[in-house]
Amino acid sequence: MILENEARYDMQKPPFRQHLGWLIWLLSFFVLRLHKNHITRENMEGVKAPYLLLCNHNAFMDFMVASHALRLQRTNFVVAIDGFIKREWLLRFIGCICTRKFVSDLTLVKQVKTVIDRGDVACIYPEARYSLCGTTAVLPDSIGKLAKLLGVPVVVLICHGHHINSPFYHLPDHGVKGTQAEFRCILTAEEVKKLKVQEIMQRIREAFVYDDFRWQQENHVRVKYKKRAEGLQKVLYQCPHCMTEYRMSTSGTTLRCDACGKEWTLDEYGKLHAKEGETEFWHVPDWYEWERENVRREVEAGTYSLHIPARVDALPNAKGYIDLGKATLVHDMQGFRVTGTYQGEGYEVVRPANEIYSCHIEYEYLGKFGDCIDLNTKDNTYYIYPEGKDFAVTKIALATEELYEASRRK
Repeated sequence: MILENEARYDMQKPPFRQHLGWLIWLLSFFVLRLHKNHITRENMEGVKAPYLLLCNHNAFMDFMVASHALRLQRTNFVVAIDGFIKREWLLRFIGCICTRKFVSDLTLVKQVKTVIDRGDVACIYPEARYSLCGTTAVLPDSIGKLAKLLGVPVVVLICHGHHINSPFYHLPDHGVKGTQAEFRCILTAEEVKKLKVQEIMQRIREAFVYDDFRWQQENHVRVKYKKRAEGLQKVLYQCPHCMTEYRMSTSGTTLRCDACGKEWTLDEYGKLHAKEGETEFWHVPDWYEWERENVRREVEAGTYSLHIPARVDALPNAKGYIDLGKATLVHDMQGFRVTGTYQGEGYEVVRPANEIYSCHIEYEYLGKFGDCIDLNTKDNTYYIYPEGKDFAVTKIALATEELYEASRRK
């Protein structure tokens, strides 16, 4: 096993009860006041810990809103392992629970149950990544099973405006005011015990329907930020005019296809307008879903394939990344396969298509080698940076989801 001498993160260590909740609340207060955030409560009368809290995920501000919505109730947040780098002691101290994304993890179930059994709130972000364009990401069926196992109320926190304020593809604060959140109980303990897992999951999916761009337009939220389109090419990687992939670029408020020259402007209310000719998609999520449909056709035809050189970092623990050097990334109808050599020893990371329902991606991750995919096993996390121009990690993420769904249909 590669890096066999490296210690692994101790996932078995029981989670601490939350400390310094008041300090987290106080630090969050000033940010939320700046953005004039408003939280609406619904069906929360008489709902007390323990309960399962499920939140959507668009930006770091989600955590701040959760802190205020909870009103100092002791809460343990599930956090990905990269959040623990160089500060494991601090995150453990404030009650965070470490996990690796998109792997089956019975240890995490055990940790969450520990939190519930001692009478606290367990908070999970079931989409397991920031939304790429402010709409709902894939929700795993395992969330419904977890809720059924815990047998406590299920509460959701759905935030609106965080993607518009700090989109995943361009993180600087865009100065959005009037962000909103809905904090509501969607299942009582009695309902959880009575309903089937599929019915519980249906309630959760219905509660998680959101669209930040539509929210912006319906609420007439104006974004004056002069670079609001920058980074959007990371999500909208295919031109709907000439169909070319991987040649989109942005500057200021303009999105451009460098293959055919067509340009679109993103206005202050989140709508796209072609500078000349037809506006194929004025709504950003519609363009994104069109790309998904194109990927789905490749998968259905059995032609989807990516074979590309890459760089790889490993994260076996919270000490920091280990550079594994050059490797080869293959993503095709069978799933992921990464092969490389580290200190003279060959290694292979394989995630079959039918075992991974989605994957986590990053844009310009840490300013190192560009965009990346992180693939997790039970004892390691691999950050894979494809090289060259003929790829989009967004397409890889879409293909991962479509490959999994195709395998389920079979």
